[in-house]
Amino acid sequence: MNDAAVTSHPLDPSRILDAEGNLRPRLLTEAFDRAISEFPDRVAIDFLGREYTYAELGQEVERVATGLQALGLQKDDRFGLCLPNTPYSIILYYAVLRAGGIVVQLNPLYSDSEVEFLITNSGAKMVAVPDLELLHAKVANAWGAKGSAMERVVLCSMADVLPFWKSVGLRTLKRSSLASKRDGIVYSDYADLAAHKANLRKVPQDPHDVAVLQYTGGTTGQPKGAMLTHASLAANSAQMLLHIGEERDQQERTLGVLPLFHVFALTCVLNFGVEVAAELVLLPRFEMDEVLATIKRKPPTMMFGVPTIYNALGSLPDDKVPDLSGVRTSISGGAPLPLEVRLQYEKRTGSPVSEGYGLTEASPIITSNPLLGRTPVKENSAGPAFPHTVVEIRDPETGKIMPQGERGEICARGPQLMKGYWNRPGATDETFIDGALRTGDIGYLDEDGYLFIVDRIKDLILCSGYNVYPRMIEDAAYEHPAVKEAVAIGIPDDYRGEAPKLFIALHEGEELDAATLHQFLKMRLNPIEMPDAYEFRDELPKTLVGKLEKKALVAEEKAKREAAAEASGKESA
Repeated sequence: MNDAAVTSHPLDPSRILDAEGNLRPRLLTEAFDRAISEFPDRVAIDFLGREYTYAELGQEVERVATGLQALGLQKDDRFGLCLPNTPYSIILYYAVLRAGGIVVQLNPLYSDSEVEFLITNSGAKMVAVPDLELLHAKVANAWGAKGSAMERVVLCSMADVLPFWKSVGLRTLKRSSLASKRDGIVYSDYADLAAHKANLRKVPQDPHDVAVLQYTGGTTGQPKGAMLTHASLAANSAQMLLHIGEERDQQERTLGVLPLFHVFALTCVLNFGVEVAAELVLLPRFEMDEVLATIKRKPPTMMFGVPTIYNALGSLPDDKVPDLSGVRTSISGGAPLPLEVRLQYEKRTGSPVSEGYGLTEASPIITSNPLLGRTPVKENSAGPAFPHTVVEIRDPETGKIMPQGERGEICARGPQLMKGYWNRPGATDETFIDGALRTGDIGYLDEDGYLFIVDRIKDLILCSGYNVYPRMIEDAAYEHPAVKEAVAIGIPDDYRGEAPKLFIALHEGEELDAATLHQFLKMRLNPIEMPDAYEFRDELPKTLVGKLEKKALVAEEKAKREAAAEASGKESA
């Protein structure tokens, strides 16, 4: 893919802006309809080699939406998607929206109790799940739960969407992994929905209707469902178009390995991909050999990933590093991207990476570095505000807007903000200040309006009354060439109140001890920031979307302290 041979033209803003130059509120299905009508023969989905054109995708969505209405799905009914990345994820997403329903994003890797909570809390009337028993059981076990509104389970045959030989293998060699329908549960087969003749009953819809309930992971307590409207999600796609500022005559191709049930992938891979009628090359999970084979088979032109993905690709042996020089747009999000990880990835793959920043409640993007290399990416910055977005830095205590360059809580305004939290008016009120979204992150704006994120408010380590930001420690650790992953947390300290502890994973074949690392960090950190303890591990815990998980390490440390205190008490007795 020689970028120089591909012609580009300026973006025609008329499809996303009104006469006053503001983003026009749109239904998510509007971009979908445009892709179908203007590019019907383009490949829309590639799933492990099986392809669907936009025309085929549109016809399937119409039939399935008709089938959902036949089952009784009404306007604003919630429909849960408990699916890995498959064609079902996209077809059912648009079918539910087309029928006037609200999509509830269910992470299929959650525990049984977490899946049950999301189904019950959202009031989901129906839930779709693959016919793989490991995932089917999570939904089936929630059937009949107290307060649940679930009336039906839609079972999706994995064999039906796989290429021929993979389908045969699943039906024969892996038959034991397939789900059996349980007595007492009302099921519908996806195939029966798709067998309907397209005869969709038109439902009055407004762009400001809720389209998706996207549950936040939550730093404390139970997850909250962010109400993302058609307008807010469509706005974030439009903002991406304006941020790029041009379109190319060739079809773009996106590697869809980020899970679509995560808001980052929902907007950047799915919604934006459909906005530009891209080919979405879906993978159900990040498995390195499969990823490398897929990149070779279908070279992407756009990449969206979390830092651990870029770290993994950039750390491969020389003979396995993929050629990604044809990728003109790569965005890292979901977690801070360490500078050393970015530089290593860019040097070894030939593909530049731009870091962005956002959160679920903002659909999710708030800021992003320039994407096409015409303006430099600022090191360790999350970039300037997205088009039609205002970023404010406020005092976390008083809410006062801080002067340029001073640290405070990052707050944002823009058309991509959520409507509020599902059935949580109190939490909604606490999350907004003067109409701006409070992110819970600490940062500052430089003289060019670029955002620099310092840390999460809740992750601050209070050492002798001073604020210590874990990211400062982590970034310093990443400068050591042996360090692959780093996470800093606060642990109790009798003298300072809290002290930093640093968890480290090394690159394969590297050696490093605590004393050597301590001396290395002393040249980069002030005495207050220096870790009091180090722990080396083969791997650090990660969330289900691949982000380093600080909460797991905090919980481990707490459990260790409680166990030690209990053992000490028994000895004293």
